[in-house]
Amino acid sequence: MLPDKEDGDGSGGAGGQIMSPKGEDPSVSLFREYLRLRTVHPEPDYDGALRFLDRIAVELGLPIKKIEVCPGKVVTILTWQGTNPNLKSVLLNSHTDVVPVFQEHWIHDAFSAFKDAEGNIYGRGSQDMKCVTIQYIQAVRRLKAEGQKFLRTLHLTFVPDEEVGGEKGMETFVKHPEFQKLNIGFALDEGLANPGNAFTVFYGERNVWWITIRCPGSPGHGSRFVENTAAEKLRRIINSFLDFREKEKHRLNTSQCFTLGDVATVNLTMVKGGVAYNVIPAEMDASFDLRIPPTVNLQEFEKMIQGWCKEAGDDVTYDFAQKHMNQNMTSTQESDPWWNAFSQTCKEMDMTLQKEIFPAATDSRFIRAVGIPAIGFSPMNHTPILLHDHNEYLNERVFLKGIDVYNKLIPALANRVS
Repeated sequence: MLPDKEDGDGSGGAGGQIMSPKGEDPSVSLFREYLRLRTVHPEPDYDGALRFLDRIAVELGLPIKKIEVCPGKVVTILTWQGTNPNLKSVLLNSHTDVVPVFQEHWIHDAFSAFKDAEGNIYGRGSQDMKCVTIQYIQAVRRLKAEGQKFLRTLHLTFVPDEEVGGEKGMETFVKHPEFQKLNIGFALDEGLANPGNAFTVFYGERNVWWITIRCPGSPGHGSRFVENTAAEKLRRIINSFLDFREKEKHRLNTSQCFTLGDVATVNLTMVKGGVAYNVIPAEMDASFDLRIPPTVNLQEFEKMIQGWCKEAGDDVTYDFAQKHMNQNMTSTQESDPWWNAFSQTCKEMDMTLQKEIFPAATDSRFIRAVGIPAIGFSPMNHTPILLHDHNEYLNERVFLKGIDVYNKLIPALANRVS
């Protein structure tokens, strides 16, 4: 599919400066430039992202530091020094990478940052989460231009691999000596759009368990009634997992209080086994993606899985590709000074906050795991949730409003006294 014809924005080449179309806000132009960077897996343009951030650091007059936490995986840090650097700092985190696209399903090229007549900007990462990156940057630019100074140091971090699990990015970085030097007291990271008037904020995340159940059995010829087969055990395992899935789905659908983050989701994602039509296999495997709320007793949950394996038959075992056990949640009590600074500032802007547990997984979980409170927040309301979806877009008015929001939030957090 050929890229869409550009809508008159005078684009330069890849990595070049974007000339603002007549009448377009410079922040929107910068956002669209960033969307054009192909930081898409499986081969993200990390070099292009680093060059972009180098330029931003110069424009903002902020020192930049690059930490290679794993081979080829760089965490970039921009720092605005506070007047009292001994105080705990504030972290604004974002990731540069985006998920793959299936271009045949897009109405505009996913890396053209096409803007339609309604101001909808199409591009992979427009919601997840290049919008927030540029909102941070433009809010800081505005605050510096106003001559503002803060008590607390502000750090902007840009991590490389959130979309593939964060193992070689934030998960490793939080254990790095350079992370300790940041002296972080509170962090903001990505959230989700909200189709209604409210703004969703996330104070915790479900734990990701990627599990494979291995079912050995008696092999034999496909013409016989062989007992104790791998397939029989596999069927029992699948039934146990999917029965539990239906119970959780029923809990969600019958409760007026629950959101997706409050229940466990279970999905069968892979089935393996067999060599030929006429050979009963000696082993079959089933893999599941489980997302478990931080309010659940994880030890008891694993015991339940062990029970299912025992019921399925002899020698049924399991192993984990991922198994997160972090149950830390950030306080949303008004008595908490960080939450109070955040929520009261939003209240002053007449913003309605909708508090939830994040249904998927972000880098916030690694930050909370080392004892730092973190809020997931992307200031996008009146916006359909389109992260990872075809035709991901964000309206320019919503995007610009988000800069205004951070323009108020950053001083409130960075000037918090107690």
